Amino acid sequence: MAQKLLYVGDDSNYTTPKPLSSAFQTNLKSVLSWLSGDAATSKGYNHNSFGNNTPGDAAAYGLYDCRGDVAGYFCQFCVSTATSEVFQRCPSRESAIIWYDFCLLRYSNENFFGNVTVYPSWHGTGKKNVSGAEEIQKGEDFMRSLIRKATVETNQLYYMDAFNLSSSQRRYGLVQCGRDLTNHRCRQCLEALLAQVRECCEHNLGWFVGTASCLVKYDDYIFYNPPSSVSVSGSRKGETSIAFYSDVVTLFSHLNLDLPTIPLITIRKSTDDFSVASKLGQGGFGPVYKGTLPDGRQIAVKRLSQTSGQGSEEFKNEVMLIAKLQHRNLVRLLACSMEENEKILVYEYMSNSSLDFHLFDERKKRQLDWNIRLNIINGIAKGLLYLHEDSRLKVIHRI
Repeated sequence: MAQKLLYVGDDSNYTTPKPLSSAFQTNLKSVLSWLSGDAATSKGYNHNSFGNNTPGDAAAYGLYDCRGDVAGYFCQFCVSTATSEVFQRCPSRESAIIWYDFCLLRYSNENFFGNVTVYPSWHGTGKKNVSGAEEIQKGEDFMRSLIRKATVETNQLYYMDAFNLSSSQRRYGLVQCGRDLTNHRCRQCLEALLAQVRECCEHNLGWFVGTASCLVKYDDYIFYNPPSSVSVSGSRKGETSIAFYSDVVTLFSHLNLDLPTIPLITIRKSTDDFSVASKLGQGGFGPVYKGTLPDGRQIAVKRLSQTSGQGSEEFKNEVMLIAKLQHRNLVRLLACSMEENEKILVYEYMSNSSLDFHLFDERKKRQLDWNIRLNIINGIAKGLLYLHEDSRLKVIHRI
C-alpha cells in the first residue's frame, strides 16, 4: 500500500540523538512488536509499555491510533508499516512520532499517555485559495462544530462531516484526537490547532494540521470514508456488501476519477502476489487473476501488460468510460490501481468463468442445452443493445 507519509521525527523538539541503552532498545522492540500485533485485533487504537522504568530497565511507552474512518486490515497494515519504518528512520531516538494518512504511531522513554502534545506540529496546504473572508469564517465555524460533536455529543474523540458552502460547492472536514485523551483535553488540543490554522493555512482551500495528540483536516473533496449506510432489509448479506464498499473502496484517493483505486499491496495480498495458482487465464492485454479481499469478497484482477503501449492518460480515460457503463449483463468494474508502473483493473468475480471455457470444453459444453444457449444469446444481445442504444455514452465496438 502506498502509504502517504505525513511526518516522521522526534516528539521532543528535536533533541540531539544519543546512544540508547540496551535495556531501552529491548523494551522498545517489544512495545513496537506488541503494537503491530495488537492492531490486527483491536478497534483502531491501543497503547502499552514494557520495562519497569528503574535503573537498568528503562521503560518504553508506545501508542498507535488509526484514523476514525479506517478500520480492519488497513489499520493493521498502516501500523505494521509504521512500527517497521520508525525503528529504521529514528534509530537513536528515545522518542519519536511517525504519522501516515491512515495512522499515527508514537513511542517514548517517558509516560505520555493522557497528556496533550501540541508541539511540534506539522501542516500541509492545497494549491487553491478560498474565495474570501466569508468562506474562511464558514469553514472555521464548521470545524468548531466538528470539535463539539467529537468531544461533547458523541464522545468518540473524532468526527467527520460535510456542509454545502453554496448550491454547487461542498466542503469536508475531519477532527480527531488520540483516544488516550479526555474529552476536555481533546477539545483543548483541537482548539490549539485551529489557532495555528489562522497563522498557516486559512487562506488555502484545503489544509491539515497535526500533532502527536490531535489532527484537523479540511478540503473541497471527500478524503475520508463515509459512515456505512443502513443495510437493505437488515440482512447480513446486505451488511457485508455495504461494509466492503465503505471500508475498502471509498477509502482511497480517487485520482479525479469516478472510480476508486485500491492499493497495490491489497491486490498483491488478495492474489497471493499474482501467483500461478491464482491465475484464471490470459487475455489480449494481460493475465487475469482471482483474488479475495480482506472482507472475503472475491474479485477478478486484470493486470495489463507493461508492453501494451497504453499510457497513463489513455488508461484513465478507459477506466472512466468502463466505470460509467452499468448493466446487469455487463461485468462490473469495481476499482483500479496505478502504483509502481502497474495498470490494474479490478472487476466483480464471475464464478461461472468466461463463455469460451464452457463452449470449448468437451464435458462442460454438454451441459449447455439449447434453452441455456438461447438465454446466453439473448443476454449478449441485451448487453450490446445497451452499449449501442441505451447507454448515455457513445461506444464504438471493434471486432
